[in-house]
Amino acid sequence: MRIGFITSEYPHPTVKHAAGIASSIKNLAVVLAKQGNDVTVFVYHQEVSEVIMDQGVEIHLIKKETFKFFTWYFYRMHLQLYINNVVQHKRIDILEAPDWTGITAFIKLKVPLVIRLHGSDAYFCKLEGRKQKFKNFVLEKKALKKANAYIAPTSFAGNETRKIFGLNKHKIKTIYNGLQLELFNNESPSLYNRNTILYIGTIIRKKGVLELAEIFNQVIKKQPNAKLILIGGDSNDIKTGSKSTYKLMESLFTNEAKKQVNYLGKIPYEDVKEHIKKAHVCAYPSFAETFGMVTIESMAMHKPVVNTNIGWAQELIDDGVNGFLVHPSEIDEYANKIIELLNDESLCEQMGKAARLKVENLFDIEKNTEINLEYYKSILKT
Repeated sequence: MRIGFITSEYPHPTVKHAAGIASSIKNLAVVLAKQGNDVTVFVYHQEVSEVIMDQGVEIHLIKKETFKFFTWYFYRMHLQLYINNVVQHKRIDILEAPDWTGITAFIKLKVPLVIRLHGSDAYFCKLEGRKQKFKNFVLEKKALKKANAYIAPTSFAGNETRKIFGLNKHKIKTIYNGLQLELFNNESPSLYNRNTILYIGTIIRKKGVLELAEIFNQVIKKQPNAKLILIGGDSNDIKTGSKSTYKLMESLFTNEAKKQVNYLGKIPYEDVKEHIKKAHVCAYPSFAETFGMVTIESMAMHKPVVNTNIGWAQELIDDGVNGFLVHPSEIDEYANKIIELLNDESLCEQMGKAARLKVENLFDIEKNTEINLEYYKSILKT
């Protein structure tokens, strides 16, 4: 097949932004290409326009443009012209785009469009209890209503999005994100830095980082040697207007806890994987996700994860079997689960093995790519 992806982020040195959406798109795109499909990725809002090849995937960087009036509309028209020209030239069969900000609203594409529910602004606003800008809701709804079909990374994300926008449930298929498992091997899971707790993700309120500070304070009371490593870019805080959520987080640590925290900021992806290997326990107390790539990356490397217990996470982890699920607001319970793991090597080993097995069974990108392909083909037949 000839498949195109429309996205604002993709993991490549020439692309200015890459987060969870980027990782899941690349994992799929690379395996699709490896299996003999022609894959094109359109990355909009870039600093320059350029076409590059990477791991068999053709990447089109599309420069961000501004207009005197209605940039949100005229830039979409610019994308429409560019993408349709490539679609015709390469005879692309189907396009996929994210739901975030409704980038495909008002864009008329020459082939069927499937929207993957990575998480719309409306979805995150609902989970966080925030009010959404009316324009954003309109754009996202228009984009979604025009799509031929939808892919949800978890059933929870699909059901919540369906309720928000009134989508046809029969057009939504759950296909889990996946990993190239050979890139996430841990040959020595028994070797790690004891008492090291790892968090990976943007330092932002919705990820539960303020709660994580309080959780770590409780951990330190019983495990004075515990260390917390934080990896990810800082962000402004929408609630207080602070330019640094990490500053807010830092202000919550006790003096004892603060001495044991190491915030590394953004680091290269290969270095992130090394930190996962070295971690004793991984903690992801998020309030708002559609899936959680770092969760399955950690599980794939035999790590016991203490995760949020909200919706999507229940599809990744079986509580007490291959990780723990605790609501981020339950500070003491969350801390107790981390402490339990820090003090029980055999439990960590047992959960780590079970976590890897869960990833192999449900989140292997090789298997999930086949499911994606069959779904794409079914859309073309309708």
